[in-house]
Amino acid sequence: MSITASRFRDLLAFEDRDAVLVSRREELAGDYVIEHLRLKIGTDEVRGILTRPLDGAGRLPAILYGHSHGGGYAVGARELLDGREYLLDPLGPVFARAGYVTLCIDMPVFGERATESESFAAKALLWQGKSLFGHMLSDHAAALGYLAGRQDVDASRIGAFGLSMGCVLSYWLAALDDRIAAVAHLCCFADFRTMIALGAHDGHGIYLTVPGLLKEADGGSIAALVAPRPQLICVGEEDALSPMLAVEQALVELSPAYRQHEERLEVLSEPGIGHWETPLMREHVMGFFAKWLA
Repeated sequence: MSITASRFRDLLAFEDRDAVLVSRREELAGDYVIEHLRLKIGTDEVRGILTRPLDGAGRLPAILYGHSHGGGYAVGARELLDGREYLLDPLGPVFARAGYVTLCIDMPVFGERATESESFAAKALLWQGKSLFGHMLSDHAAALGYLAGRQDVDASRIGAFGLSMGCVLSYWLAALDDRIAAVAHLCCFADFRTMIALGAHDGHGIYLTVPGLLKEADGGSIAALVAPRPQLICVGEEDALSPMLAVEQALVELSPAYRQHEERLEVLSEPGIGHWETPLMREHVMGFFAKWLA
């Protein structure tokens, strides 16, 4: 099964949007800088949180960070600074100290945008033939545009990162937008048909339901659109949300896309690990971005 990026955009009802800077407030956090941003995306004013090196000079590599779900609707972009229980520690400071400018925005129904429920927003969009995840991806792409346009960012060296919902945000956007030079994603790469057969799909929120998607694409064929750009996939072999049978099927569909560039596809599969980040995953992520961006 294969799909084009153009057709994938159509299925998502993807909308091209700009992110216009409304305000910016800087905060010195010891050895790195935090920027508290307000971005106008469509009709919404959206909170963005950005971390960057204290002594960065010239145009730096950057990372677009997709925050996770985990039922933490109040968290949103604060994950970059506060972390989550399934992360080793917050990644905003880690990426800044490693030399990256990193941006995370509140996805719809999360953080400061949690003014309506996921169910409320998703059902309204599904009635219109759209999806909440298509809406999220459109906003995520707008944030990418803002990041690429910053004077301190090298637009040719922008990576994407995320865990769980952020994983899917990251590799799906990379499939749609080649401004992402490399993508590393954790704990949510899988074949959705296999997940349905196993009953694992019901552990995911309704935000991820895209009408008609499985007639034309699945996790592996979507990730294949990223090729030949570098891609790191990290999975836990006891992750009930992404069972290994579903991961393996997705890899069957993905791997042929990297046949001529095998060194650009990295897969880390850890036995005994569930839906969380591990020290080995962190090591691989940092090494992956150092290799392909820094």
